[in-house]
Amino acid sequence: MSNKNNSKMEFALGKSNFILMAIGLAAIVIGFILMTGGKSTDPNVFNEEMFSFRRITLAPMLVFGGFVFEIYAIMKKPKQK
Repeated sequence: MSNKNNSKMEFALGKSNFILMAIGLAAIVIGFILMTGGKSTDPNVFNEEMFSFRRITLAPMLVFGGFVFEIYAIMKKPKQK
């Protein structure tokens, strides 16, 4: 019976890491949702709404920030018990 250890198997990442990763994923998804839209109903008419602040600046910054946050969430050292 020496094969049985009383040690508990642990994941490489802790609960806080997974929560932070979920927050980062939500930021990425929201960023991609903010990028949608802006198409014209008539293909012969150009729609300036495609170049709005939300689609050109805000959404890409949110997506990039979400990816940076994901890296932080993965690299953060979990608390030892």
